[in-house]
Amino acid sequence: MAYPTPNPSFTSNQPLANPVSIIGPHFCTPYPVDLAIIRKVLTITDGNFVVTDINGSIVFKVKGTFLSMHGRRVLLDGAGNPIVTLKQKMMSAHDRWQVFKGDSTDASDLLFSAKRSSMFQLKTKLDVFLANNTKEEVCDFKVKGSWLERSCVVYAGESSTVVAQMHKKHTVESILIGKDKFMVTVYPNIDYAFIVALIVILDGINKEGSSSGGGVGGFN
Repeated sequence: MAYPTPNPSFTSNQPLANPVSIIGPHFCTPYPVDLAIIRKVLTITDGNFVVTDINGSIVFKVKGTFLSMHGRRVLLDGAGNPIVTLKQKMMSAHDRWQVFKGDSTDASDLLFSAKRSSMFQLKTKLDVFLANNTKEEVCDFKVKGSWLERSCVVYAGESSTVVAQMHKKHTVESILIGKDKFMVTVYPNIDYAFIVALIVILDGINKEGSSSGGGVGGFN
């Protein structure tokens, strides 16, 4: 599989001391990683996009379910092998998504879940719980920011430690060819496949909100 190119110019004030592996240890690197999320704006199948490194090599692909009533997406590596399956939990007030190993949706293969912090919110705020955090009294990761502006930050738990952040990249080419492109910088020692999975969930929740008229499910 393709591995992303390091970003040597990046500096972090609060790097994680030890690798945090959630999907797999091979997705953790001692250096920061820049990834580009590229999605076609007009597509019949929601949720389809690719993730490349700064050189344009495909690192991940995301496949949505064709016209499905149930939110389900699969994160693939560059060769097309399933890494995780993301599934929206039905009848959930907080738009909870669950993430499973490979192409499984069995409870024993659950890796983590994520949900909106509250039912009614104007800004993006997502709580993430690892599978072994069954009480969910304190989240393991938190996402804050603005999805509409593609400007979100991922924090370790309730702390101020940043583990990844998104930023929009406007280009003439992207506008002309109808593509939505933004960047995410993943800090050292954090599982970058996990961060991409969080972006897939943010996209899924936003789609859910916009399809219902931009109601409580949508993020600004």
